[in-house]
Amino acid sequence: MDDGRCDLLCLDLEVAERLRADRLEPPEAEPAASAASALGDPTRLMLAHALDRGGELCVCDLSWVAGRAENLVSHHVRRLRSAGLVASRRDGKMVMYSLTDAGRALLGAVLAAGEIDGATA
Repeated sequence: MDDGRCDLLCLDLEVAERLRADRLEPPEAEPAASAASALGDPTRLMLAHALDRGGELCVCDLSWVAGRAENLVSHHVRRLRSAGLVASRRDGKMVMYSLTDAGRALLGAVLAAGEIDGATA
């Protein structure tokens, strides 16, 4: 059974040392990991896709599009916003949401990786 390990030590020390010296440390990786995780939920991915297609939308619109309760949509949008993928602005009594540039870029990469038709980049 292949467990993914080499059968013998085959370390290319020069390359490995260079990469180790330049590795992405966990504190540096956390914002990107958090953003990627935010799009890891199918509902949040659907909401981000709706914002990409619809521009600026309120929770009522997003709830209707997603076919989910407003309180659930609001929870998911907060998660996207805390990850820096969605921005919000108040318009009277409504809060309007839109994708940030980072959100649009990550959404495009995730959709392309999943080979979903109509992915944006």
